[in-house]
Amino acid sequence: MSDALTDSTLVFDLDGTLVDTAPDLLRALNHVLDLEGLTHPPEAVVRHYVGQGALVLIERAAKYCGAAYTDDRLEQLTAAFIDFYAADIAALSQPFPGAVEALDELAAAGARLAVCTNKRTSLSIQLLEALDLAQRFSAIVGADSVTACKPDPRHFLETVSRAGGDPRRAVMIGDTHVDAAAARGAGAPVIIVRFGYAEDPAAIEGDAMISGYEELAAHARRLLSR
Repeated sequence: MSDALTDSTLVFDLDGTLVDTAPDLLRALNHVLDLEGLTHPPEAVVRHYVGQGALVLIERAAKYCGAAYTDDRLEQLTAAFIDFYAADIAALSQPFPGAVEALDELAAAGARLAVCTNKRTSLSIQLLEALDLAQRFSAIVGADSVTACKPDPRHFLETVSRAGGDPRRAVMIGDTHVDAAAARGAGAPVIIVRFGYAEDPAAIEGDAMISGYEELAAHARRLLSR
């Protein structure tokens, strides 16, 4: 009997799903907030702001601190954030426990692997290269590489296409409503990780939910066999 994973495409979100990037994002965010003389929100709060790109992260953190900025100033602060972040992108970031082993298991079963993230593509590649993970993926597609990013399903579909896959044989793995919406809009199932950055993972409409990466392959096989 053939493996349900063979010739499938497993599409991963990056921040909060594959890699725990919150500590390094927090360092960069605090650098920007220092430029503005603002206080630092707790990491537990900032983790829930991750997932829609640096500009939204800065905007939401500033609002938490009681500040608001023009679009032009937000762009300037985002540029400062990116410069600081890119200078040492993986100082504290690590793959979530079991993620590397799960990627190996999926690839050995014949699955294509891809990354669909609202992080910039260059930063995503830089991060994954720093963690020696980039070569595992057939496509790494950031928000700046598509005309519409998550939660728009076109981001997911474009990622599957660039990986050489079929959206009818694809599964999204993510941690937020943004990931779930992109997959749902494309007619694909979604697996939600409990350990990501969503404030309430149980409130996200997913086809499966995992507490650890050792559970991923079994759920992916089940969803692909439907």
